[in-house]
Amino acid sequence: MKVVARSENDFSRAALELAAGELVAFPTETVYGLGANALDSAAVARIFAAKSRPRFNPLIVHVHDFGVATEYAEFSSLAEELADAFWPGPLTLVLPRIENCALSPLVSAGLDTVALRSPAHKVARHLLETAQLPIAAPSANRSGRISPTSAADVQAELGDFPAMILDGGRCPIGLESTVLRITEDGPQILRSGALPREEIEEVLGRKLTSFGGEEGAPLSPGQLASHYAPESAIRLNVTDPGSGEAFMAFGPDAPPFEGPSINLSESGDLQEAAANFFSALRELDEADVTSIAVMPIPFTGLGEAINDRLQRAAAER
Repeated sequence: MKVVARSENDFSRAALELAAGELVAFPTETVYGLGANALDSAAVARIFAAKSRPRFNPLIVHVHDFGVATEYAEFSSLAEELADAFWPGPLTLVLPRIENCALSPLVSAGLDTVALRSPAHKVARHLLETAQLPIAAPSANRSGRISPTSAADVQAELGDFPAMILDGGRCPIGLESTVLRITEDGPQILRSGALPREEIEEVLGRKLTSFGGEEGAPLSPGQLASHYAPESAIRLNVTDPGSGEAFMAFGPDAPPFEGPSINLSESGDLQEAAANFFSALRELDEADVTSIAVMPIPFTGLGEAINDRLQRAAAER
């Protein structure tokens, strides 16, 4: 595995690795992805092996643009409206696979739908353009662990599994994409994420419902009860951290604490907090502590996604 910058030769080599069935890690605006040729089942299977990911957990397929996406999925007028409004960007749409869809069945984990996204990050977009392939890419970490927001995180998580890691610096948003599916009752959030629900509701002129935890296999990534988890235990909604803990603080009113501590945003800015979240969780997890105490974080805007990640990180494992 080689961590590389982003010269034209690096993109050409990465495209060749993908075409040959190898794995390539790359940055998006949300988190780093572990990519494989989504048309090649053997390559997609390597993602599951590298991450120790359950085969029933679907993958997101990254495409360059809407035109490419229509080669693999059926778009309703509402889905097309969402793609027009938010692609490229941090929105994933779960849509019916077209008849005789060329994508590997493994990306859908046995479902008749596929999760598609057109990323906005210039490195991801240039890789898609160079490779001329749809790229299946979950987060580039071991399954259930903290998502990576830097090339160093990927290297620490996956070692030599990727043939290459394209280093695009720190991911600017730092939380995974928002995942939507279109139901008979309207759009439904399957996973809260980097695109706040309020922005989607403003464009659509209607309220979104949220996935209600139906029984059965996950309908999209990010639905497992325990996910994004550090080695340390997590305590939520804490304003008085204890001795031997690390402290994830938020806002200007954070109490003083002598142990390991990171304030996600001293000004209380949820966008800043989201960008810092996974790296802070990773750093606090590396401290010699019994648990990580986390201050309350508002549920508005990006706070909904941050709280979703915290609740799954704190879940029984």
